[in-house]
Amino acid sequence: MSVTTIQITAATRQKLARLKSSSGETYDGLINKLLSLVPEGDEEGRYTHAFRVGLLQARLDVKEGRVLPHEEVKRRLGL
Repeated sequence: MSVTTIQITAATRQKLARLKSSSGETYDGLINKLLSLVPEGDEEGRYTHAFRVGLLQARLDVKEGRVLPHEEVKRRLGL
């Protein structure tokens, strides 16, 4: 197994450390668990890479309040 080094801030490392299920869990294991939360596909088939990236971005947009309610979109479009 080859390994590599990634650069993250100390704050990111602390956030990751708080997510570990045990002191013996590796950061590689934790990162892979987090990556598994991004779905690979559904009953219709596998998602494309671009769709998965867009889905993740959309979820972050919702979490950070960068979305409009459906009714507001309709109002702005005059529907």
